[in-house]
Amino acid sequence: MMFEMTIRFAVTDIEKARSWYTIFLQKDPDFIPHAGFLEWEVVSGCWLQLAEKAETEYRNGPLRLGVRNLEAARERVIEKLDIQDFDIHMRSDVPVKWATFPDPWGNQLGYYEYLDKEEEQNRINQLK
Repeated sequence: MMFEMTIRFAVTDIEKARSWYTIFLQKDPDFIPHAGFLEWEVVSGCWLQLAEKAETEYRNGPLRLGVRNLEAARERVIEKLDIQDFDIHMRSDVPVKWATFPDPWGNQLGYYEYLDKEEEQNRINQLK
């Protein structure tokens, strides 16, 4: 039985990453177990970990976060994080619209928004 989730991204500058991800997630890290490693509990039981590495040899992700207003999230990260490549995508067979963009280390991040607002509210209620 699974009950939690973590995703770890490699970054080359942990202090720059701390600042960048604090803005992206709109909160400080929840746990710093040791130097060069940061953790945020994004939603209950789901953790994002950043590990400082000399070089990032691969790209991680995408890690996408559910939001109520994708356009507002888009405007915020374009303004505050200077994201240049942020296109919103939709497909007729997918119940969400989404966007993916890289952090400064090439890790893939993004957001998604439910198209059916009743379904969105049901999902939010399930998580309470």
